[in-house]
Amino acid sequence: MSERPERHIVLTWEDIDKLVDTLLPQLRAVGPFDGMIMITRGGVIPGGMLAEVLDNTHLLTAAVDFPAKAESAGLMAWPSFLQFPEDSLLVGRRILIVDDVWGSGRTSIAVRERAQAAGATPFTCVLHYNPYRSLFTKARPDFYGAITDAYIVYPWEIDRGLRGLGMSMPDAN
Repeated sequence: MSERPERHIVLTWEDIDKLVDTLLPQLRAVGPFDGMIMITRGGVIPGGMLAEVLDNTHLLTAAVDFPAKAESAGLMAWPSFLQFPEDSLLVGRRILIVDDVWGSGRTSIAVRERAQAAGATPFTCVLHYNPYRSLFTKARPDFYGAITDAYIVYPWEIDRGLRGLGMSMPDAN
């Protein structure tokens, strides 16, 4: 018996605008936020979009690295933080933590826990929440634009090839 193949969904910028529009009423209902942590790399673009519409200028980034192979801990291995804001930038602030997707949930949870330990009141926000892959049964993002079981390809992840250089692709003929 074989596993069904993983579905892939390629999104457009219009799809992203709709997800942001879905998130805004949720965020405004509990806001305002005193700052944002955008998780690199996936959270940088949605975080920037949300910062613009929420008029938030206290923007920070976090870069998280999980060990490729953690013998005994497996998927639950604790990450190393390649970059994280100083505690003084977080203490006493309501912080919105933004990423593109909550798959296993490890990255968002790790950033949330570290922000909370620094004295922030953190809230997690993603464009897509995949509860079927999440390693956490009692944790989920505070805010999400959509639930999915598919592998999402965001418009900023699409291979630009020659188009990224302002050139068009040659005709196949």
